[in-house]
Amino acid sequence: MDWLLEPLSYPFMVRGLAAGVLVGIVCAVVGTYVVLRGMAFFGDALAHTVLPGVALGYVVSGGERGPLFWWALGTAVLAALGIGAISKNGRLKEDTAIGIIFAGMFALGIAVISTVRSYAVDLSHFLFGDVLGVSSRDLMLTAIFGGIVILLVIIFFKEFQTLSFDPVLAVTLRMPVNLLTNLLLAMIAVTVAVSMQTVGVALMVAMLVTPAATAYLLTRHLWTMMILGAVIGASSSVVGLYLSYYLNIASGAAIVLTATAVFVVVFLVNPRRGVLRG
Repeated sequence: MDWLLEPLSYPFMVRGLAAGVLVGIVCAVVGTYVVLRGMAFFGDALAHTVLPGVALGYVVSGGERGPLFWWALGTAVLAALGIGAISKNGRLKEDTAIGIIFAGMFALGIAVISTVRSYAVDLSHFLFGDVLGVSSRDLMLTAIFGGIVILLVIIFFKEFQTLSFDPVLAVTLRMPVNLLTNLLLAMIAVTVAVSMQTVGVALMVAMLVTPAATAYLLTRHLWTMMILGAVIGASSSVVGLYLSYYLNIASGAAIVLTATAVFVVVFLVNPRRGVLRG
């Protein structure tokens, strides 16, 4: 059992594991709606739109890492609501609005980063993740905002379910569709912000989509899909971190590769819809 207990002797590993589990759960629960509504491109774009916020926060704060979370959070929420506003009422298709905001924000981030000489060292953990660098403060923020997102999912479960499976029925029932849509977009944005340090901008969409997609292959019940996705996401984080520790590979990449491996296995051999099961 030494191989299992040895990493736990380091406080940074314990914090990293806690953060990974929290992020795995929140990403999978919110990712359920991303998968059901076909919003993977939105999640990917949103992950990249935090880049200018992080870069600006870095410049304004003089290189301090503490305020960067708030800059990333604000940028993600503004970008999400901006996409919703541009695509509202069918003026532009949603994927077009996403492409415009994605390209513009990412270009702004690159422009700001190009002015920061030390960005390669100081900002790389936001691009590729640095779960082992999670501080107690980071862990607390992840728990608070992740908890808020989960609470909103519970409170508006029926409304989001109707909106995801039958938008026409949601309109017929006179639900505040625009308000609920914007709330869901903001929740995805918050999820992106709290997950940024764990897996990084480059790999963020994988944690939003892969565990939820794996659960989707196993069940068609929404609650069950969320629970299964959360278990897969949290387990992938734990296994990925142990692989990162013993194989000396990037933690974010290890987590995502673990989740992807689980998806491939389920895709091939699951008894309900596995490819190898016919």
